Amino acid sequence: MSSSLLARRVKVPVSSPLRLQSTPTRSKSSVRPEGVGDPKKDLIRRTLYPSNLRNKATPTGTWRPDVGRALQHAIPSSQAHQTIDRAWQLHQRHIRKKREADLAVKFARMKEAMDELEKLDRYLYLEANKQEDPRVRTKAEMELTKTLKGHEKKAIEGRIRGLFPRELKLPTDTPPRNGWNYEWTPTIKPASS
Repeated sequence: MSSSLLARRVKVPVSSPLRLQSTPTRSKSSVRPEGVGDPKKDLIRRTLYPSNLRNKATPTGTWRPDVGRALQHAIPSSQAHQTIDRAWQLHQRHIRKKREADLAVKFARMKEAMDELEKLDRYLYLEANKQEDPRVRTKAEMELTKTLKGHEKKAIEGRIRGLFPRELKLPTDTPPRNGWNYEWTPTIKPASS
């Protein structure tokens, strides 16, 4: 500090305790410190994160005084706990094996269907299994995007090949409130070369 600032400093007597303000003296536009302000936030915080005083059960169930006795009554020993744990893991393994068997059956049926499609129509089989890079655009698509404007251009640029079309509506049990849109036409997609 410079000497002029040191000279202006007010000396506080050592014997008097320092008084700290509970709220800062700032303008009203400044940000309030945490804990001061909206009582709803404090109420929510106290409800979700109760204090560690263990004299009664908490409303959120984070601490219950009788849980130790209840656990000791339900599971009297560590051997019983290990037996229950192993039984649960065995149950989970049975569920996992059943799910894997179901998936294997579905995969086998799909493989049979693809083999049958290959026998019937080689072109459709190749089209169904064609690997495409969704980022690559053909020349025809590039030329078409230059001529289109607005939502049609966005539809072509935003479409990722191989995914379900975004503009296609989900089937519902009831018709729409505003009826059928007779003027709607799909965005023209150029034939890939």
